[in-house]
Amino acid sequence: MTKKATLQLDGVMRLVGTNETGLTTAFDVSPEHGGQNTAASPMEVFLQSAAACSGMDILSIIRKKRKTVGNLRIEIEGERAEEHPHVYTSIQVHYILTSPDASEADMHRACELSQDQYCSAFAMIKRSGCAVTWKSTVERPTA
Repeated sequence: MTKKATLQLDGVMRLVGTNETGLTTAFDVSPEHGGQNTAASPMEVFLQSAAACSGMDILSIIRKKRKTVGNLRIEIEGERAEEHPHVYTSIQVHYILTSPDASEADMHRACELSQDQYCSAFAMIKRSGCAVTWKSTVERPTA
């Protein structure tokens, strides 16, 4: 399966990527790096993309268990190398599901399957030598 995208300059350092279906993603950098801080940086988007990839797995797994999803929040933090290239050396992920009927075990298993089997983004990251740790929490909806 081949994917294609095109990126076009849209400012001083801002780039706008367009995928094959016409959807766009903007990228920029902070003024200290020559940009105008109008969008997330490529490495920030990379981190968000990994979380989104895994999150979609988790949503699918939880829903296949016929559990109710009120919300899914993913908090992700990555440490980058001091030297160039500033690759991610470690990433910590916290998955927080709001559900009236999903158990901690349901959520843990969904996260485990995503991290160990399904998420292409985290598979690539781990293969690069980056350490990835995660935890999961289930919260009950408030009245």
